[in-house]
Amino acid sequence: MTVHSETTISTPLSSIDSAVTGAQRIFRTGRTKPLQWRREQLEALLLMLEERATDIHAAMDADLGKNDVDSHLTEVLAVKSELKHTLKNLDRWTKDRRAGVPFVVGTARAHVQRQPLGTVLIIGPWNYPFHLLLMPLIGALAAGNTVVLKPSELAPTVSRRVAEMIPEYLDGEAIRVVEGGVEETTRLLEHPFDHIFYTGNGAVGSIVMAAAAKHLTPVTLELGGKSPVWIDSSADLTQTAESLVWGKFSNCGQTCVAPDYVLTPPHLAEPLAAEIARVTIQAFGKNPRTAKNYGRIINERHAERLAGLLGSGSPVMGGTAEVSARYVAPTVLLEVDPDSAIMQEEIFGPILPILTVADHHEAIDFINARPKPLALYAFTEDAQVREDFQEHTSSGGLTFNTVMTQLAVSTLPFGGVGGSGMGRYHGEYSIKTFSHERAVLRKVGSFDPTRAAKAPVSWGMRRLLLKG
Repeated sequence: MTVHSETTISTPLSSIDSAVTGAQRIFRTGRTKPLQWRREQLEALLLMLEERATDIHAAMDADLGKNDVDSHLTEVLAVKSELKHTLKNLDRWTKDRRAGVPFVVGTARAHVQRQPLGTVLIIGPWNYPFHLLLMPLIGALAAGNTVVLKPSELAPTVSRRVAEMIPEYLDGEAIRVVEGGVEETTRLLEHPFDHIFYTGNGAVGSIVMAAAAKHLTPVTLELGGKSPVWIDSSADLTQTAESLVWGKFSNCGQTCVAPDYVLTPPHLAEPLAAEIARVTIQAFGKNPRTAKNYGRIINERHAERLAGLLGSGSPVMGGTAEVSARYVAPTVLLEVDPDSAIMQEEIFGPILPILTVADHHEAIDFINARPKPLALYAFTEDAQVREDFQEHTSSGGLTFNTVMTQLAVSTLPFGGVGGSGMGRYHGEYSIKTFSHERAVLRKVGSFDPTRAAKAPVSWGMRRLLLKG
């Protein structure tokens, strides 16, 4: 495990302006519209992931302390899968779609044309800095747009690799990379993009949306929130614990759809916590601090924030932190007060509070009294419980008896609702996000029922029309 090997490199502000205007100019030439160009870019991106996987692993280790297996699974294979799925369906997803025409229009032909929006801005986060930057890029390129990419400055090694690799493999005039922090992002947001795609927290999401509003630019906001888990007596305790350990402690809990907290009946709380502790030892050993497969918090500021949350309950395991090493132990807390600090914000770290409620009805009430989550999980074999969660809750996604794997299903939309985000992507949903669906109507033949309603309208036709 290494430490940050590079500092953030910022793109000069004047170069940011030329990057945006350059990408806009390329779009106006029509270069990116042909399917051949789109396919070439997607295939080049796939080649980049295949040839530079080792570099990606090293960058992830430097910034997040992730081992090569975890990095390959989440940052390389997941994106490759999306690329292959998109390439396979590109022709079908982008072709015109016929639309029916009502009798009152007469003889006409109609279809829906998917047009690229223009130049789009994609602002990526630091927690999955390749994955969550490249996944929306796939949709933007497949739809025929030019793109400005802004990788996170909090993952500086990844940011540098992206800036190096993108122009090496892709059309460097149509896909630009801007590096830097707040000042550079602010400069980017001054430009009139055709769409902005932001992944991150709600506070910055509000800033992005406010800046976009000045140009009436549409936005997709992939945010987060506190994703709850319901567990009842019908669930297999061992399988549930294995899912929670993987979902909560992978990437040290720095995942937007990681389980944030657990709701369960009182009699299950201690057995569940004990089983999670047992599975955690299996996964990371008795001392995760030295485990090669246990990562690090992105920086000391976030590690200190997480350390401050450890006192929100009684630790069954973990409960320790070493801020200077960016280490927070995998932790399970019992006796958590719903009003405690850890329940007021998205944890985004390896701390799992377990709260008790009487039953799933009370759990649903608890969830509905709080902002709508990006993900909602329920471990249950009870069909009525599943139906109640489907009918009486609102969340970006709802997943039963597993966690986080909904992201791997490209045929499902991924996105939030309310405070957890707006818009969706993955698979064909990405094409829809980065396209304008234009209505096209062509009148053919002489049959035109609308003539009867054109001035001057006869007395008889007026009576007929008003009866309709």
